[in-house]
Amino acid sequence: MITSPARQARPLLPLDEACCTPLLREPITASQAADLAGLLKALADPIRLRLVSMVAAHEGGEACVCELTEPLGLTQPTISHHLKILVSAGIFTRDKRGVWAYYALVPSALQSLAAVLSADR
Repeated sequence: MITSPARQARPLLPLDEACCTPLLREPITASQAADLAGLLKALADPIRLRLVSMVAAHEGGEACVCELTEPLGLTQPTISHHLKILVSAGIFTRDKRGVWAYYALVPSALQSLAAVLSADR
């Protein structure tokens, strides 16, 4: 039987000549992956991504739910639902002041995500 050139065994290359570079860092653990999956799931919605952007860009780094409804064109209950998901995921903190709730970004939440996605880790 004749073997085609594509099917012939290739010689093993020394590690320094291999096509794949060795790992430069440790892969994330199962626990870290579960935590990040929850964070990504919370962010995997266009409204929630806009909310994160809006709160982060807001003066003082916090915003009242009443300030977020008009720019998004959504009702207060809908915005509050999305904000609740972001608080549960640890992306925002919530501070109740009278009848209004103010939301602020938790910087370490997005920093941990950036660290995993960064090639410089």
